[in-house]
Amino acid sequence: MEKKNANPAVVGLAGFGLTTLLLQFHNIGIMGLGPVVAMGFIFGGLAQMIAGFQEQKMGNNFGYSAFVGYGSFWIGLGIIWVLNFFDVYKSSSSDVGYYLLAWMLYTIIMFVASLRVHKAMAITFGLLVVGFLLLIIGHFGDPIFNVVAGYELIFCALAAWYMMGAIIINDLAGKTVLPFGAPFVK
Repeated sequence: MEKKNANPAVVGLAGFGLTTLLLQFHNIGIMGLGPVVAMGFIFGGLAQMIAGFQEQKMGNNFGYSAFVGYGSFWIGLGIIWVLNFFDVYKSSSSDVGYYLLAWMLYTIIMFVASLRVHKAMAITFGLLVVGFLLLIIGHFGDPIFNVVAGYELIFCALAAWYMMGAIIINDLAGKTVLPFGAPFVK
């Protein structure tokens, strides 16, 4: 019997979705930052990076880039928050805005690539691009846009969890129960 490899995307998507969801709970004002920092280092950061390295072993450049990239995003953001807390290399709102701008540019590249994966992936990355744009406006201009981004990015987090759930449920069912949708670009 041939050995079946697990799909590392289930861990990467779970970490991305959960950490993104927690940050949005913070952005809309219903939760403090502590749990976000913890998950940013562990589940959003470390677990996603491990999933990315496993995607590399599977030969999946898209998953490799996405999970190592966004794992690094979460660890980097956590470091920014910790440095701010300890008043070391403090980052202003506009400093964080530039950090988010750089990540939005990376996300646009990943969004374009996601159009060739499937609809669920493209929707998730499309929501992420919009979320980054709103956060950038919030960090350079009116902070109310961070709250708007919070509500919008909840959908992004849930879209990532949809893909995670679909991979797990479809695998266990041995058939497509939750569809991903055909790619927008073939």
